[in-house]
Amino acid sequence: MLRRLLTILGIFMTTTFAAAATPAAMPAASDTITLGGGCFWCLEAVFEGLKGVSKVESGYAGGHLANPTYAQVSDGNTGHAEVVQITFDPGVVTLDTILRAYFTIHDPTTLNRQGNDVGTQYRSIAFYRNEAQKAAIEKAIKETADSHEWNGAIVTEVKPFSVFYKAENYHQEYFKLHGEQPYCQLVVAPKVAKFRKKFHDFLK
Repeated sequence: MLRRLLTILGIFMTTTFAAAATPAAMPAASDTITLGGGCFWCLEAVFEGLKGVSKVESGYAGGHLANPTYAQVSDGNTGHAEVVQITFDPGVVTLDTILRAYFTIHDPTTLNRQGNDVGTQYRSIAFYRNEAQKAAIEKAIKETADSHEWNGAIVTEVKPFSVFYKAENYHQEYFKLHGEQPYCQLVVAPKVAKFRKKFHDFLK
C-alpha cells in the first residue's frame, strides 16, 4: 500500500514539474521526415552532414510486411522502399531545405530505380506526418519540376507515414564506416560531393 501511495505521489510530482517546465506554447525541439530515393546509404551519408540534423536512420517504409529484413525487401515483394528517417531541429534547418537537398541528390524522374539500382525498393517516395509536411513536399516537387534540373516528369510518390522499420545495424552509417568500398566510391561519394558543393552554407 505504501509503495503504491509513493508511486502515485511520484507520478503526480513528476507530471506537475514537467508541466511547469514545459509551457504549452513552447515550440517542438525536433521534427521528423521519412524519405526514400534509391539506396539508403546515399541519403544517409548526405543528411548526416546537414546542419540541424541530429539523427539519420536507414530503414524500410511503405510496405505490408512487419519487421522486414534487407533480404526480403531486396526481393521486391514486401512493398517497402529503402528510406531514411531524419530527425532535425526546425529552428536550425527548415524542412524546405531538407527537401531541396533530397530532390538534388536523387533523380525523382526515374520510376522504381536510381541508376543501376532497379526495383520498387529504390523508388522515389516521401512520407508526410501532417498536412504541413504534405504541403511542403508538394511545393518542393513543383519547384523541382519548374527548375528543369531533371529531365522528364517527376514520379515521386507522396504518401502518409504509417510505420518505419530500422534496417539492420550493418546498414547504419555505412558510408562513414565503409567509404572505401567500390559502391561507396562510385555511387555514394559523388552524391555527397554534389550535396556539399550545392549546400556548403548548410554543412555541419
